[in-house]
This record gives sequence, C-alpha cells and structure tokens, in this order.
Amino acid sequence: MRLARTSAPAPVPPVPAPAAAAGRPARPSAAGVVAMVSSGVSNQTGAAIGSLAFPVLGPAGVVAVRQYVAALVLLAVGRPRLRTFTWRQWWPVLLLAVVFGTMNLSLYSAVDRVGLGLAVTLEFLGPLTIALAAARRRADACCAVIAAVGVGTLMRPRPSADYVGMGLGLLAAACWASYILLNRTVGRRLPGAQGSAAAAGVSALLFLPVGLVVVLRHPPTATALACAVAAGVLSSAVPYLADLFTLRRVPAPAFGLFMSVNPVLAAAVGRVGLGQRLGWAEWAGIGAVVAANALSILGTERPRAGRVRDR
Repeated sequence: MRLARTSAPAPVPPVPAPAAAAGRPARPSAAGVVAMVSSGVSNQTGAAIGSLAFPVLGPAGVVAVRQYVAALVLLAVGRPRLRTFTWRQWWPVLLLAVVFGTMNLSLYSAVDRVGLGLAVTLEFLGPLTIALAAARRRADACCAVIAAVGVGTLMRPRPSADYVGMGLGLLAAACWASYILLNRTVGRRLPGAQGSAAAAGVSALLFLPVGLVVVLRHPPTATALACAVAAGVLSSAVPYLADLFTLRRVPAPAFGLFMSVNPVLAAAVGRVGLGQRLGWAEWAGIGAVVAANALSILGTERPRAGRVRDR
C-alpha cells in the first residue's frame, strides 16, 4: 500500500517483473529516473506544504485529509472486491489500515515538533531495520553501527532537544517496519492492489471522526484546506502513480538506492521551503543513516550479481 513516503511512505504499488526478466536492459531509463526523482521531490514537498496547515488543522487534520486522498486514489486503481474477502484476507488488511494511519499521524506529529528532515530520517530507520534484521554479513553489522551512530548524533542530549517529537519519529519507524511486513502478507493473500486499496479505504473511514472533530473545533480556512489537499495529492497520489511508472523502468536496486536519499531530500525541502535549519551534527547524523541504508542495499545486490555471472 504505500500512499505515504513524506514522509510517510505512499501505498506500495504492486511490483512488476524486473526489467531484465522482461527482456529489457537492467539500466534505468531516462524517463524512469525523471519519474523517480519527481516522486521523491513531490513527496517531500507535499509534506512541507501540509505542515503549513498545522496551525489551523493540526497534524491530525492534515493526516485525515491525506488518508481521504490516498483512499480515493487506491480504490480507483485497486478496485477491491470487498464482498469476496475471507477473514484470512481481512485481518491483515485491517491491521494494515491501523498501521497506515498511525504511521502517518506519528510522522506528521513529529514533523510538527522536530522538523521535516529529522522526522523523515528517524522514520527511515523502519525499513533499514527490516533490511538489517534479515542480514547475516559483517558488512551489515557495520551498517547497523553506522546507523546507530547517526541516530545517537541526532538524539544526543541538548537543551533544545524535543524527545517527544523524536519518539514520534521512532514510532513512525516502527509503524513503517510493520507496514512492510503486513504488505507482504496482504500481497500474498490478495491479487494486485486490492489489499492496499481496501486498507486505505478502512483507514480513511477510521479518520472520518477525526476530520469531523477538527472541522467542528477549528473550522478550516480555504488556504489550510488547500494545503492539506495538496499534501494528499503530492505525498500520496503523485508518488504512488510515479512509482507504478518507475518500477517498470528502473531496476529494483537503483530504486531502493534512490529511496535511501529521501531524508536528505526532506532536510533540503525543509531548509528551502520552511526555513528549518540543521546544524552540522544533524547533517552528519542524517548522512550516517543514509549511508547505512545505501551500503546495505549495495551489499545485498553484489552477491546476486555474482551468482548470475557464474551461471
């Protein structure tokens, strides 16, 4: 499902066969690279624009709108046949819906407290942990140490540290890790994007009371509502559709490697668009997490390439 990569990942599109397996060169096409870069920039820009609505709607209100947009896009693309779902198919879908909503809410709340760059970097510990947990090489242990040093740098004690915000970022990371594992289960039990679409729809329903409370307590201005809708479109709809296009034209390793740069993109967008400045220590911490993720991806793919050459 991934209609979230803010910062929070966007619902994960079904991954098509790798380019090489389909008889195409395993090299990223120019169009694929453009779509991949556009997806990342759109995702982080949407998060930044959504944060402009926080003073009126709060993070919960912005996330509610995002969930509605995500549901509309995924239901249109996935077209789930809900009446045919069995309980064995429904329970991971329901869990995925809860995790999806919690992930976005904790991430946007973290963005509100600690800024876009730091929040997204902490969130990326989720998929990195999943990758390293399955690894058995010394290089992966080194990646884990590098990531731990980066996190320690970001969360070091200082007067201005907002540990609640950092904790929310770590909660988003735990949710993203759960999201990945649940997506695998849902993908095995339901065809295409039906499971992701159903989960997005359930998550949107769960956020209807949130949206109602926000509207009653803090009537939204036209500007705030436009910012929230823009966040949903730029951080959900655009990345989802761009990733569908990209995954057919860019090898999975290249796609994963670019995804690891998202914390840097988030920090840059936060600096340019929101005036959120980071010190050298924060940049070093972000760089360490990105490096650990990139090295983990590169190290995983090399043995596979070697086995292909041996055959």
